[in-house]
Amino acid sequence: MSNQAAVAAPKRSQSVWAASWRRLKSDKVGVFSMVVVALSLLLVLAAGLGLVARDWQKETGVPNAPPTFMGPAPAEAAGAIAQPKGPNVDLSDIDPLAPKYAEWAERAKQYKTDEAPRAQTLAFGADRLGRDVLAKAIKGAEISIMVGVLAALVATIIGTVLGALSGFYGGKVGDFLEWVYNVFTAMPNILLIFAFAVVFGRGVLPVVMILGLAGWTGIYRLVRAEFMKHSVREYVRSAEAIGASRSSRMFKHILPNVSHVALVQLSLHVVGFIKSEVILSYLGLGVSVDQVSWGTMLAEAQSELILGYWWQLAAVTGFMAVFVTAFALFTDALRDALDPKLRGLE
Repeated sequence: MSNQAAVAAPKRSQSVWAASWRRLKSDKVGVFSMVVVALSLLLVLAAGLGLVARDWQKETGVPNAPPTFMGPAPAEAAGAIAQPKGPNVDLSDIDPLAPKYAEWAERAKQYKTDEAPRAQTLAFGADRLGRDVLAKAIKGAEISIMVGVLAALVATIIGTVLGALSGFYGGKVGDFLEWVYNVFTAMPNILLIFAFAVVFGRGVLPVVMILGLAGWTGIYRLVRAEFMKHSVREYVRSAEAIGASRSSRMFKHILPNVSHVALVQLSLHVVGFIKSEVILSYLGLGVSVDQVSWGTMLAEAQSELILGYWWQLAAVTGFMAVFVTAFALFTDALRDALDPKLRGLE
């Protein structure tokens, strides 16, 4: 055996994603927010599969039933109609149809259906029709969060592809895409959303397309700048020298190195698009009338609040506040973990 000491194998450096995950795990607020977001997404998935909030349209309680901790609403004695007492008056002399009333009542009993008793209180209360507010909030979370995530994906894909083409090719391609960008940014974003809403109409898919088409411009500018910066670096030049095609250089070499920008923008746009969907549905331009979202619940709660029924507004506000705040904190932690400028690597 040789007397020379065995040379230890060099330690393999961590990948970009492994290092980012290690930094993210060290952020306690980010981890807690990620858990809250994950649980919310699992709840949305369960609602989509019909495991929870399947009967949100069922009228399980009395109209405007209060939350359980408040107890049942007191009977309004002043509003009750006093029933007359004494024997029935013979109306046969003045009403020729009076003898038929008893016969019709007996026939009506044959077709009468027994209505299930309604609850006087529910966990989060009931709306004006007696529907469970908690089930509505869960089902509304499914629609609002699904719209936010899908619209953010559409906007991220459009912005990333157009930004990559503009930043890598430049020239006439870049000039044309810059003109398209300027056309979309010339109009205020909220007016652009309303214009698309008039064209596409109401529904989940139209709202996704509206928000996706109106929200890609910010991602486009950031991705375009990153591609312009990376397209002249040594590793891209080396790939060009060995015969790599343009598409290979764009999507196999540059895109993985700028994917953190698109990922962070994707997470940022989810929160913004959820708020936009709530505004559209609140104004009657969002989901259809047979669906429920946080925006439609806010529109209903506005009229109920005037009458003193505050629980639907409190429920939808609480659900929105928890998810949006957790997602925003998770986005900040994700950005700190992925962005090389914030990590001091560039």
